[in-house]
Amino acid sequence: MVAGENGSGKSNLLEAIYMIATGKSFRADREDEVISYGEKTASIECTVDGMQLRIFLSDGTTGVTRKRFEINGVPKRMMDFVGNFRAVMFGPQDLELVTGSPGIRRRYLDFVISQTDREYRRCLVSYEKGLRQRNKLLERIREGLAYRNQLFFWDRLLIKNGEYITDKREDYLGKLNSFSKTSFDSKYDKSVISEIRLKQYEAEEVAAATTLVGPHRDDFWVEADGRDVSKYGSRGEQRMAVLWLKQGELKYLTTGEEMPVTLLDDIFSELDHLHRDVVLEMVNIQVKNGGQVIMTTADEHMTPVGKEWVKIKL
Repeated sequence: MVAGENGSGKSNLLEAIYMIATGKSFRADREDEVISYGEKTASIECTVDGMQLRIFLSDGTTGVTRKRFEINGVPKRMMDFVGNFRAVMFGPQDLELVTGSPGIRRRYLDFVISQTDREYRRCLVSYEKGLRQRNKLLERIREGLAYRNQLFFWDRLLIKNGEYITDKREDYLGKLNSFSKTSFDSKYDKSVISEIRLKQYEAEEVAAATTLVGPHRDDFWVEADGRDVSKYGSRGEQRMAVLWLKQGELKYLTTGEEMPVTLLDDIFSELDHLHRDVVLEMVNIQVKNGGQVIMTTADEHMTPVGKEWVKIKL
């Protein structure tokens, strides 16, 4: 347990640990925001099962790569770096998984699946790069500076990688529904990308200079007894839905006897007694099975009873 006043750096610690797992920040929109104010670089390092994992970040003014990954001092691609360490993050902001925008939920799916599937990571990077290039080409077509047949290459690339991304997202959400028999259920609103659909929207895409179909338009929602929790659920049900998602994420990222590290960012101060008990039960199962839990709190009195925590004071 990491205790300290607000602003002491507790969440920064969890952010660093989560970046080692996923290669990305769970809260910064731009990665140079991870660097301390007034500094030009930052470094995150840890040792996992004898491996030295390191992420080096730059604001781009130092003449070096903005983000570099290393394992035992050897530079690695992000897709080879991610997955050597796994973590599940749970904080107050996770309520947005239920109530927030589709982009938040897509990002969540990418964070989880990328920790276990190297090909998914590769397809995601290729898809995102191809999407940017295709949108630029659509803009040039709209301005009369390019021709529609120039889209062929990018169409092929997006369809190939998009199909894999869609299949894996569907598989993950299906596993969530099968992990436990509760009133909660996930529903996948997938935006299929294919030759037919691209042809169907070709005029609208040129007018908007934007690709209108594909997994970058995906969404999912959580239902409780058939009701969309984001629209018709109480605040309590929405919190329980997030807990359900996190419990499923833990099970999905557990392989054999290897369990992901659970990161709890000052969540007990945001939950009532019922929901604290649910989280504590999840923590107890994690520890009982050999897992590690790291939690932060601004008030040590909020620490759940019945568990001996190793305490670090900031």
